[in-house]
Amino acid sequence: MILGPRAESIAESIVDPRNCASDPNVSRNMASDLGGGETSDWRPTASWENLQKRAGLLKAVRKFFDRRGFLEVQTPLLSADTIVDRHIEPITVPWDRCGEARQMTMGVSAGSRNLYSDGSNHPCWYLQTSPEFCMKRLLAFGGQAIYQIAPAFRAGERGTLHNPEFTLVEWYRVGHDLEEGMNLLDEFCREILGTLPAEKCTYRELFEEHMGLNPHQSSCQIFAATADRLGLAPPTGLEPDDPDSWRDWLFVELIQPKLGKKRPTIVYDYPATQCGLAKLRDGTPPVAERFELFIEGLELANGYHELGDPDEMQRRFRTNNQWRAREGKLLLPESSRLLSALWEVGLPSCTGCALGFDRLVMIAVRASRIDEVIAFPIERA
Repeated sequence: MILGPRAESIAESIVDPRNCASDPNVSRNMASDLGGGETSDWRPTASWENLQKRAGLLKAVRKFFDRRGFLEVQTPLLSADTIVDRHIEPITVPWDRCGEARQMTMGVSAGSRNLYSDGSNHPCWYLQTSPEFCMKRLLAFGGQAIYQIAPAFRAGERGTLHNPEFTLVEWYRVGHDLEEGMNLLDEFCREILGTLPAEKCTYRELFEEHMGLNPHQSSCQIFAATADRLGLAPPTGLEPDDPDSWRDWLFVELIQPKLGKKRPTIVYDYPATQCGLAKLRDGTPPVAERFELFIEGLELANGYHELGDPDEMQRRFRTNNQWRAREGKLLLPESSRLLSALWEVGLPSCTGCALGFDRLVMIAVRASRIDEVIAFPIERA
């Protein structure tokens, strides 16, 4: 075990890290388990010992980046721009010029600012799901190596691993390619957590090892037949005609729990359709230059060899909004100041990575739920 002996792995005691659905029983169960209740919900859910360990890790993270010449930056938590992702829901803060909150409608046209119930078109602001957009604007302005430890916010995310407000460590280094980005993440784990050097596996290698199929070339019918052969029933809501829905589900069920058991695992070369804002590398088929870190079956970080083409970036935003419309979700603005920066001066070639700091603390203190490592989760905020 990379973090010393323990009775059971985190992966065996936590919920599915890709299941972000709210559970009405979560807060009640956690409050009960942690000594909560109506008369004591003023208390933090984390112990002093864990809060002290958290503070020590914050110092260690800053030392790691400072020694490598990174500049710590601060960017807005509230912005008119937001990442347009199929699965991530931002928390909106709408108001008019007088500062009065207004109710948004769901039926907005793609690419526009969000409309309100009275049909007006005042700006809608977003609590940031990641500092990504503003940090990339700093890179366009001349930044070379920057990092940030910042609160991030996502709607509807509450569970054993999720709180609507959480902490991200995000960094970017100009001149790094995919391999260098993975190596820096590996160095981070070794220095901060004292792990062994990470193993690196491609997405395809893992599917071939655990299921005997090529995830880039398999059809939905093949994925469904594989699940049936292995005795797995698809969850309600899985899009039967969407290969990525099958890939995500099979990865979580059959691969992720086995990753990072003896040493961290970095998975890379994801399907092109799961590129996020990563560059695509030509091949048969093309793959996304994206990488993710897993320890004890828990996803800790997501990184990209960053896309710099603003036209392609806007096309991806449009595609994500099409999915959001199909799934009945709020459409998000496809224009942004980041795109303006890329059209005007461009984004230097770089890698970036976002790491869940709360999950890092969970690994360090062997916690099984996020409430054990943050002072006040949403029910006590």
